Amino acid sequence: MDNTKYNKAKERVVELKEFYGKVFSALGTIVIVAAINYYFNEWRYPWFLWVVFAFAISLFLKAIKIFNFNPFFGRDWEERKLREFIQQEENEQRWK
Repeated sequence: MDNTKYNKAKERVVELKEFYGKVFSALGTIVIVAAINYYFNEWRYPWFLWVVFAFAISLFLKAIKIFNFNPFFGRDWEERKLREFIQQEENEQRWK
């Protein structure tokens, strides 16, 4: 097995594991904060929704990075640009 492919796959597994850990941590925190909110004012002002909103944005941005949802600047884009710049450099050196 190719060592670089194995290392990339291992890094991806670590990223996914960390992401799912953050999801479960966020859910636990939201439950605790919602319980505190209910205990003190029984949903008259649901301020815990601000916490939910912040976690949702954070997890959404992390998911975009991990699952490559960004079509403009994903991993494939980086590799294509690297190859393009290398090809341009090689072309410039040929003509010098």
